Amino acid sequence: MDQKTKKSFQEIVERVQSKASLKQAIYRNTLESFERFKACGEELVEKLRTKMDTFDKDVQIEYKEIGEFEFQIKVGGDVILFYMHSNVFDFDPSHPIKQSAYVKEDTSRSYCGVINIYNFLSDSFKYSRYDDSGYLIGRAFINKDKHFFMEGKRQLNFIYNNFVNDTIDKACIREVIHHAILYSMDFDLFTPPYRHVQEMSVGQLLQEASGMRMKTSKRLGFRFSFDDGEGENQFPT
Repeated sequence: MDQKTKKSFQEIVERVQSKASLKQAIYRNTLESFERFKACGEELVEKLRTKMDTFDKDVQIEYKEIGEFEFQIKVGGDVILFYMHSNVFDFDPSHPIKQSAYVKEDTSRSYCGVINIYNFLSDSFKYSRYDDSGYLIGRAFINKDKHFFMEGKRQLNFIYNNFVNDTIDKACIREVIHHAILYSMDFDLFTPPYRHVQEMSVGQLLQEASGMRMKTSKRLGFRFSFDDGEGENQFPT
């Protein structure tokens, strides 16, 4: 192996040691946190179901694990879906997190695993309405040191936004799940504007009658990304 080849080989070794090992550590942290999300979600559902049975047994409260990276909590007409992305991400150079002293001190701290939280209508799954939309209501970012922050709607954007000091644990996860359910239940189904539903084709009618497949969503024109000033965190510098 000549000198130039040795040098490039050593660069690969160093890159694997720094980047690949870092991402594996973050992946393990995120997966461990997601397993805690599953446990807290299942525990909450059991408590809710026991409580609901005392006054209304018809309201469906369910926990469903879809696989290693996904589970659902069903509360009445809402499904709150928790989904862990299998990849690790960094932030755009213009993102506020990149400007913080915490990250400038160690740039590897900005690499994070992500757990996304979506809200769907339970009938979308029940009637296989594949065109129905679900909405991202929150996401947790977790780094190599288990520091984390939340982006999301309403309280999900405010409860944990101190990336420098917040570390993820069972109490944090329980609070995130609680707020995700509360937001989803308050995020009501609005009737679409008249002009959007004033026509229906025969095909749509037949589909609606056979499978209830007309697209339904809680908001028409809903935008997650900073649509009402939420979802964008400011970080300590």
